[in-house]
Amino acid sequence: MLTRLAPVPVEKPWGRTDLPAAFGAFGGRRIGEIWFTLPGGADAPIMVKFLFTSERLSIQVHPDDAAARAAGFASGKEECWLVLDAAPDAELGVGLKAETTPEALRTAALDGSIVERIDWRHAATDDFVYNRAGTIHAIGAGLIVVEVQQNVDCTYRLYDYGRPRELHLDAGIAVAETGPRLDPRDSRVEAAENRLLVDGPHFRLLHLAGADAATALPHEADDYIFVPLSDGCSIDGETVTLGECVATDRADTIALTPGARALLCWPTQ
Repeated sequence: MLTRLAPVPVEKPWGRTDLPAAFGAFGGRRIGEIWFTLPGGADAPIMVKFLFTSERLSIQVHPDDAAARAAGFASGKEECWLVLDAAPDAELGVGLKAETTPEALRTAALDGSIVERIDWRHAATDDFVYNRAGTIHAIGAGLIVVEVQQNVDCTYRLYDYGRPRELHLDAGIAVAETGPRLDPRDSRVEAAENRLLVDGPHFRLLHLAGADAATALPHEADDYIFVPLSDGCSIDGETVTLGECVATDRADTIALTPGARALLCWPTQ
């Protein structure tokens, strides 16, 4: 069964007015996120977002399952990014450049020098980054990113460039890894490759490409989320386009034409 999820555009001060036409027309509104819900507003098992940035987002961190449950959330949050488009000077912030202490991190968050402590990486189209819980991270300007994450609203902001939003220094610093944070899953994704990008512990994420995608598809029933990244994608003969997100309990009827791309994700818990 195929269920088309409802897109939810969200205005952000760091959003953009020049979204690709496939995502819709928003009358000059600064759209920063488009995320998706099941009919009736129910939560999908995994959250998928498209992000459109004209400025840096806040510097933030997410708790792991244990810390999040202790704070009253259903789970922690791990997430990953696939860059779909990047300006020449675009950056992603992942972890810190050097080890520090919680006390020094708090001081840096208060005076803004945390920006200089972030490990800002040059970002290019098809870069893939996995952010484990505890990773201090930020998304820079000039990017279109698809983000896949545990579906829980649990984010601790450490610094927000003077924007009038709440910070969460006590909770954030308590769960933050105060040093460099590399992950073996970080890589460049070739547009024509079929590859499992994430294999747990919270979800699996499969990059699909072209007519050979059929050989990579799982055949067991599960709670799949299918995310086209181009034209040329279908499920059980129904066309699904960029800008859409679809829930299905079967993945083996997905088909891609030559040159098409998509993501498939599903929970492991």
